[in-house]
Amino acid sequence: MTHAEESLARATQSSSFANYPAILAGFAAKGIPPEQVRPRENIFTFNAWQQLGRIVDKGQTGVRITTWLQMTKDGETFKRPKTVSVFHISQTKPTENK
Repeated sequence: MTHAEESLARATQSSSFANYPAILAGFAAKGIPPEQVRPRENIFTFNAWQQLGRIVDKGQTGVRITTWLQMTKDGETFKRPKTVSVFHISQTKPTENK
């Protein structure tokens, strides 16, 4: 599975709502109304957008959120935090080949 495929899978299969307030506030500060912000539908990471056949427009900045990645080491499973940026669909455009 590619990195982009993993990113999209994590974004669409997660059941957590913990980042919703930060996402709504962050995009509201960018002038995107809360009713147009739908995480897991039109809000994704750079890599997830790539998997969906879109590219983030040059110069766009995302909203920073913290996600938890499940890791396995020496047979033990644990989670570690990772900070990522998410982008609204209005900050993207279709790639030329899709």
